[in-house]
Amino acid sequence: MMVPAALLLLGALTAVVAPRLLARADWPDREPVVALWVWQCVVAAVLVCCVLSMTLSAAGAWEAVRGHVFAPAPHSVVNAYALGPGGGWAAATAVTLACGGLWSGAMLVREILRARAHRRRSRKELLVRAPLLPGEEPGSDRLVIIEGERPDAWWLPGAAPQLALTTAALRRLRGKQLDAVLAHEQGHAQARHDWLLHCSDALANGFPQVPVFAAFRDEMHRLVELAADDMASRRFGRLTTALALVGLNEDRGLFGPCPTPQAHVPQRVNRLLTPPDRLRPVHRLRLTAVAALVPVVPVLVACVPGLRALG
Repeated sequence: MMVPAALLLLGALTAVVAPRLLARADWPDREPVVALWVWQCVVAAVLVCCVLSMTLSAAGAWEAVRGHVFAPAPHSVVNAYALGPGGGWAAATAVTLACGGLWSGAMLVREILRARAHRRRSRKELLVRAPLLPGEEPGSDRLVIIEGERPDAWWLPGAAPQLALTTAALRRLRGKQLDAVLAHEQGHAQARHDWLLHCSDALANGFPQVPVFAAFRDEMHRLVELAADDMASRRFGRLTTALALVGLNEDRGLFGPCPTPQAHVPQRVNRLLTPPDRLRPVHRLRLTAVAALVPVVPVLVACVPGLRALG
């Protein structure tokens, strides 16, 4: 019954070490898409450790679960895991981890319901501010122009996604700057960044005492913006995208000496105005491959006793 404990230890070690290594690295800002993938693999590895530990603990605590988990396995494999009566700690571990999984699912459902409710309110506000013309159907236009004194643009995901743009943004943005804003928001929609944010928010809100989930949420919110900036800059240039960011946010006091809750916007502008320093393709491929192997490590740890028994 050492394997469930080893999996929990591996999950805790991954949750502590991986965020620190990523925080010290300088490449996530240069390669936000790769960094998004690495973060997802790290969190997936932690969750896989918990799921496998729960499964093996339940198999050790209850004979019925053991019969389902090891149904096709020979007796030598079952004996290799030493799944005899291990006291109440196996059942307590399995129940605790199962409750954590159910809580995570509940938090994800809550985040999705909140997002849908927010989208419904936003669409109702759009209909009030930009009423439909005779013969026009709701959601038929992907771009909606509304009256507004503050330059702003935002994407409404859903079955009929729409991009809302204020008239002040139309007056402020010039030439390709407007195209860069549209490309930025479309980048969010094409990469389905909303699902990443839902999952990260669910884990962070469901387990606020777990630092890795809070770091995962913060990095997801930051990296998706950098990734969308890169998608826009590849089409319309880094300077054009930076000027578009400044045009949308210069009236909000984000570029003054005092820090603001949206201090990441000036950092994004400075990043776009700095010459790109991307990693080499071989380096990006290596990082992607290594990250993909991280969730596989818990599976290998869980399979070691069985593989040794099959020798």
